Amino acid sequence: MGRVDPLQLKRALRVYFIGGTRDCKLPFPLVLNEAISGGITMFQFREKGPGSLEGQMKEALAQQLFSQCQEASIPFVINDDVDLAIKLDADGVHVGQEDEEAKQVREKIGKEKILGVSAHTLEEALTAIDAGADYLGIGPIFETSSKADAKELKGPEWIRELRRNGIDIPLVAIGGITVENGNQVLKAGADGLSVISAISRAPSPNEAAKSLITLYKGFEKNH
Repeated sequence: MGRVDPLQLKRALRVYFIGGTRDCKLPFPLVLNEAISGGITMFQFREKGPGSLEGQMKEALAQQLFSQCQEASIPFVINDDVDLAIKLDADGVHVGQEDEEAKQVREKIGKEKILGVSAHTLEEALTAIDAGADYLGIGPIFETSSKADAKELKGPEWIRELRRNGIDIPLVAIGGITVENGNQVLKAGADGLSVISAISRAPSPNEAAKSLITLYKGFEKNH
């Protein structure tokens, strides 16, 4: 096998749910189950921050969530924890600029696994691509309460700027993405919508996921 197919990855990035135990009040496997039944296309396990699970408890939850994704044929990516991703044989890893360098992560996970990298500047985007990133996480686009360490707001225009500068690998937008503003992001050139609280804290994660999928299908139909 070679590198991940960009077209397949673009389809997987359409509605990209990210989350961990700190992002919801219900047991996370229940939330993920609802999100999957609602139509999410990819999931990233992000267990970070005060009070997050560690060690065997984190690993056990990751294995449970991975199994749920496998049953639904949805890519399962782990945020930052490269060792855990390798141990579980997860579908990929996502790293931020403060995490392990993307080039080292690519060397560890091999070329067949998905590697996502958060990028906040054109220079970071180019460096990530050079290091072997399959997709870039771009944001925060709008105001978000899900990440205490969120960078300055970029707005949809920044996606256009990246495209104008020749960035052609799959881009997924994150940061305050909702059904109400998702169209702005897609029109700007993003391949997918990445959400945390829009699904994890929704009264019905199932309905929230369905709404985002419907938004995406509506956009595709009109463009």
